[in-house]
Amino acid sequence: MKKLPIIFIISLFFFFVILVVSRNEIQMVVGENSPAAEGSSSLSQVQSEEKKELPPPKHYQVKQTTSEVRIDGVLDEAAWKEAPVLNDFYEYLPGDNIPPPVDTECLVTFDTNKLYIAFRCFDPEPRKIRAHLMDRDAIDTFIQDDHISIIIDPFNDERRGFQFRVNPLGVQADANFSELEGYEDFSWDAIWKSAGKITDFGYVVELAIPFNQLRFPQTKEKQTWGFSAMRSYPRSVRHRMISHPRDRNISCLLCQFNKLNGFQGMSPGRNIEFDPTLTSSRTDTREDFPEGSMEAGKVDTQPGLTARWGITPNLILNAAVNPDFSQVEADVAQLDVNIRYALRYPEKRPFFLEGADFFLTPVEIVFTRTVADPLWGLKLTQKSGKNALGVFATGDRVNNLIIPSNIGSFPVSLDQDVFGGVFRYRRDVGRGSTLGVLYTRREGEDYYNHVLGIDGFLRLSRTNTFSLQYLHSETDYPDDLAVDIGQETKWFGGNALAAEFLHMSRNWYVSANYRNLTSGFRADYGYIPRVDIQRAQGLIMHTFWGKPQGWFTQLNFGILGTRVEDHDGNLTDQMVMLMANYNGPLQSSVAFYGYRMKEYFNEVTYDLDRVEMDFEIKPRGGLRINFLGIYGDGIDYSNSRPATLLDLIPGIEFNLGRHFNVSFNHTLERLWLKEGEVFEANLSQARLIFHFNVRTFFRAIVQYTDLTRNPDLYFLPVESKERHIFTQFLFSYKLNPQTVLFLGYTDNYLGQTGIDLTQKDRTFFVKIGYAWTL
Repeated sequence: MKKLPIIFIISLFFFFVILVVSRNEIQMVVGENSPAAEGSSSLSQVQSEEKKELPPPKHYQVKQTTSEVRIDGVLDEAAWKEAPVLNDFYEYLPGDNIPPPVDTECLVTFDTNKLYIAFRCFDPEPRKIRAHLMDRDAIDTFIQDDHISIIIDPFNDERRGFQFRVNPLGVQADANFSELEGYEDFSWDAIWKSAGKITDFGYVVELAIPFNQLRFPQTKEKQTWGFSAMRSYPRSVRHRMISHPRDRNISCLLCQFNKLNGFQGMSPGRNIEFDPTLTSSRTDTREDFPEGSMEAGKVDTQPGLTARWGITPNLILNAAVNPDFSQVEADVAQLDVNIRYALRYPEKRPFFLEGADFFLTPVEIVFTRTVADPLWGLKLTQKSGKNALGVFATGDRVNNLIIPSNIGSFPVSLDQDVFGGVFRYRRDVGRGSTLGVLYTRREGEDYYNHVLGIDGFLRLSRTNTFSLQYLHSETDYPDDLAVDIGQETKWFGGNALAAEFLHMSRNWYVSANYRNLTSGFRADYGYIPRVDIQRAQGLIMHTFWGKPQGWFTQLNFGILGTRVEDHDGNLTDQMVMLMANYNGPLQSSVAFYGYRMKEYFNEVTYDLDRVEMDFEIKPRGGLRINFLGIYGDGIDYSNSRPATLLDLIPGIEFNLGRHFNVSFNHTLERLWLKEGEVFEANLSQARLIFHFNVRTFFRAIVQYTDLTRNPDLYFLPVESKERHIFTQFLFSYKLNPQTVLFLGYTDNYLGQTGIDLTQKDRTFFVKIGYAWTL
């Protein structure tokens, strides 16, 4: 503890920088009366850094239509002739609220059951429109098609929104957006309709979003919703346009939205959805590897049912019995050679994604991939006025744990039933601030883990925010596990504290954060790979803005400093990073990073210098090229000694016409000493997708790993050669996210020293799902 003041000195330095940068911008936000309730936000009525007054976001009056709307990409219904038109768009990137290069019109109307949105996107050269068939939620990733998007804030509280995107062919994407955490999660899926059509003037898009897929206030009075319409126009640079001014000196997005007045009489209907599934698979294995023959496994057929009931428009109950949590997506391959901490894979399972943003906190106490093989699940989420509530419980047939420490972590799976639950409550306070409480509990045979904490988010001004979280945990491992990992065979406790002060303005991004996790802290429902740390971190970054047609659109220069100590006051990590980032024509970006670090491992402190370069370019529609390179000092964690490392990660993705998508990426990792190379690891992944139409595709994935070690440079025996091939072939039909048909095949090949690549196992699978809405 004797060095603890050093950490606070570093934190205070960055706090001081923030105050200097924002010395003329502090506007304390107090009071309980949200301007959102009055239909406007004072945060959006500020001057830019250049003292140029921006017009406030416009209000539009919407009214319920009585005429039918067909979602076909043709705007010939009477409802569209009566709908308000949002056509006052601004380019906010790379330009700064300048007139856009093309015109856009957004139309909004609704009936009792659905919200309808339409876009007319004008383009002087329609043949240059970038539009490809692809899977849901892939519009804005990598290739980046032309597309439109909307964000809806039904509660008009400027904290949470529902996002929907559509490309010119009608391909969908949807996401949850949480302002406080900066959370945008495209794993969330709603059931809605869309259509797109390329025309001689550009393209047209139509959307129909059932109200039972949204959350909104339960009232008979007229409602005001926050609304933003956006358009992405990627050419040499990606022009992003929006239906209201977007001030770079305001860090919140939802507080700058347009307002739609007049929502009344909406009904989610019975708002009951049943999603039965039937999953069947057979896995054949070579038990006597590598000489034995493949033995056919038993067919495992698992029926499942997930149900969703909108008790009210803002209270949702989810329940599941033997739910299908299978994933037909192959997790992104990651090398697990010479690493210290357990790998993290993202959540993609629908049951956990419903209302996932309710459970977000600064420390990741809820990470639902820890639930591996559930027998049942139950979840309740509600947003009512200033109150948000989330509760879920599961019964799992496997107990997945991460055993953390200061210098490393590793995963453990216990073959035992485990039952647990999470309780989350959050209260909105004032104009953009919150207070919350979180409790998690997991229990199994001779095991439990309880975590209780409080957290708060305070919006200090238009550019400054502060967040704080404190947690306490109590844990008891099974005696056998405790002995194996050197843990006491009785219960133990621990604490966690996280605080962050953040400044975001037009030209400056400055943050200072402090995190303290004691050695006994555990959060077995979350992802906490490291404990026994006291960490102070600060970042200062300055942005220079260019012109849309200039040689650069954005330049960033920054410095990041981090210091980590254990609770005995010993330095375990220290880093100073200098960075420079360039964005320019052809949607190109180049970033350079220089690191000077200290790292403590196995009772030795290593001095490390390292450089990194990241490059990406999209020279035309349907083509992306990227490269990441890292070189410098490293640590051979297997043998506890200094080494030199090299990481090279090239990648390419391209489309052949509208139907074919091909991608390839490779990771090369080398570690060597003066005496020779310790290991070389190569990981290659190729992916080919053919899209028959918006709903149907065939995909092939091949992952190849080749690991070569020099046994003479290892202190313990190791395999000198390991190879692994994973393949997956998938036919996918999706009428909507829950009405699906998957037919697939996967297999694994393994090769080692003296053993040729030999098939180890293979799996055939089929899944049928249906969304039955009442």
